[in-house]
Amino acid sequence: MSELWLLSEAQMRRIEPYFPLSHGIPRVDDRRIVSG
Repeated sequence: MSELWLLSEAQMRRIEPYFPLSHGIPRVDDRRIVSG
């Protein structure tokens, strides 16, 4: 598990509309969560 895989900016823009809203709570780094 030495490979780190992250989504590109373009890939993140395509899936961002499907993320839940934060409702006043600061969001963590979505890219890190999706890649985890």
